[in-house]
Amino acid sequence: MGSHHPTIEEKVGRLNEQIEALNRRVADLEDRLATAPPDRSAAASAARPGTGTIPQPPLPSRAGKPAPPAAGEPDGLSDEVIHWASRASLFPRLATLCFLMVIALILRTITDNGIVNPLLGMGLGMGYAAALMAAGWYQYRQGSSLAPVFVACGAILMSSIVVETHARFGSLPLVPAYWTLMATGAAMAFVSRRFSVFLPVSVGTLGMCLAGAAIDYPDPFFPYLFMILLTANLLGYYAGTLKRCGWLRWTVLLVTLAMLLLWGMRLAAVVAKRVTAAPALATGWFLPVLATVSATFLAIALLGILRSRHEKVSVFDFCLPTISAVGSYLAARVVVSEADGSALALNLAAILFALVHFGAAFGLAMRKINGAPGTSSFVVAGSALLGLALPAALGSGLVAAPVLAAAAVGVAVLSDRWGSGAIRLTSYLLQVYAVVSLAVYFLGTGLPASPLAGTVPSAALAAAALFHYRWCRRHPPPARSPFFETYDTEDLSGAVTLLAALTGFFFLLRAIAWWIILPVGPGGPEVFHCTQSIIINLAALGLGFYAFRSRNREIRNVAILVIAVGALTSASDLIGTKGIPLVLSVLSFGLAAATQSITLSRWHRGAPPMPVPEKGEPDKEPASALGD
Repeated sequence: MGSHHPTIEEKVGRLNEQIEALNRRVADLEDRLATAPPDRSAAASAARPGTGTIPQPPLPSRAGKPAPPAAGEPDGLSDEVIHWASRASLFPRLATLCFLMVIALILRTITDNGIVNPLLGMGLGMGYAAALMAAGWYQYRQGSSLAPVFVACGAILMSSIVVETHARFGSLPLVPAYWTLMATGAAMAFVSRRFSVFLPVSVGTLGMCLAGAAIDYPDPFFPYLFMILLTANLLGYYAGTLKRCGWLRWTVLLVTLAMLLLWGMRLAAVVAKRVTAAPALATGWFLPVLATVSATFLAIALLGILRSRHEKVSVFDFCLPTISAVGSYLAARVVVSEADGSALALNLAAILFALVHFGAAFGLAMRKINGAPGTSSFVVAGSALLGLALPAALGSGLVAAPVLAAAAVGVAVLSDRWGSGAIRLTSYLLQVYAVVSLAVYFLGTGLPASPLAGTVPSAALAAAALFHYRWCRRHPPPARSPFFETYDTEDLSGAVTLLAALTGFFFLLRAIAWWIILPVGPGGPEVFHCTQSIIINLAALGLGFYAFRSRNREIRNVAILVIAVGALTSASDLIGTKGIPLVLSVLSFGLAAATQSITLSRWHRGAPPMPVPEKGEPDKEPASALGD
């Protein structure tokens, strides 16, 4: 039987019939959807095969109004908060804290109501606190998230029980109270060391420090108090090895300094009133405790710097030697008498302690680390202590000023040898301090009776400061110095040594002029007043000429500053003097101003032509080397 192959016309006819059938079916479905309820129509469409509707995209929300989340979709903010609370175990920790506090409050209640005597209540409370700390140790070993709650509650409860039992009930003597606090702090430090966590040592040290300061406040027995404060500082040093514990060292240091200040003020009040000191003040213990505190802080700073090795020295370790040295010296000056020679002994001991700081800096420099990290900390402390103790030991700032100026030169040389910009900056500050000491002496007490006593120190200081300035201009600042790389790239701060030298020369010429003018008689003070203005104006004139010939912008700027000072002194002469001295004073200022005007107008005539700046770059004046 032969097969029949449909023709193209037959195939097209069958296709038209199928299309018409599909159209009728679609029309029938549309009629059903139009008459049925929305929920039934959606269910029916989903149930029938081939009748699914195409999903439509959601309509955009109105401007400024975020679309509400769909049903079952979590809210973003709530989800983040819940996730954080779950990750931090917030609710389990809060619940545990509440239950632990309930037990502590029950023990407190039965003690307050007299159900048990205070001594037994103290034992129960301390036993409970110790059990909490032991449980915290076990929880840390198990890796439980509740371990910090047990440890913190135990340490805080122990400190609170010690303070309240000693202060309120009197059933815990002073020495056992302090030893209990120290044992608690040491135990918490051991937990932190064993599990490398910062919370136990933070809570234990802070609780020990604050509870020790609160016992018998405001009349504690200070030697015992500083025993616990020194222990807290040592634990704070250990806490510095952990992250996020830097605040703890500052807190303990501030509490120690506050108690030291309180002790010193109490002793100063006793000395001022000339009454017998209370036994709690322990007058004989003040200087030994102060020396122990200073030595401990020195050792802590040294160990902290050695621990940092090649890393950046922390701000605490950098500041601690200076804070300790200056604070201890000022506290000792409060209680030391000037009459029996104790002040001289104190000043000599302070100078020796300053040399110890310089020795520590030399020891740190022997490590041969680039930049000698940590040396600047002890150089700053030694310089500050030397600046305070040396004038007091020598009797006046006049004799000490040239010695401090020479010390500033030595510090500058060390900065170049060790490659430390901070030490170089310290030499500038020490030079300024030396010349300020000289100026304060001359302006406060007047000229000394001997001509040599007024001229030799001024000449020595001026020579040392001038050498310091020339040395700094021949030796650029050390590389990789944050201060000189960021704030003072051209070492403009070194100009203060030139100003110090000029000030020294001014007081030298001032002293010579005084001894020349002294025989004049009644008109001597007016002549001397105008002579000082003439000295300043002639110095400005000379500096202007030298700056113009050497094309030194730094000295030019210093000359402008000096002539500004000359303008003030000449104006003062116009108000308070008269006669020939006034004429010479005003004439000298006019000559200095005219010379400065001429040199400034011709400043760029001999300079090389300025390079044409690139597009978008501001015009720049060609810079000359400083001090050429």
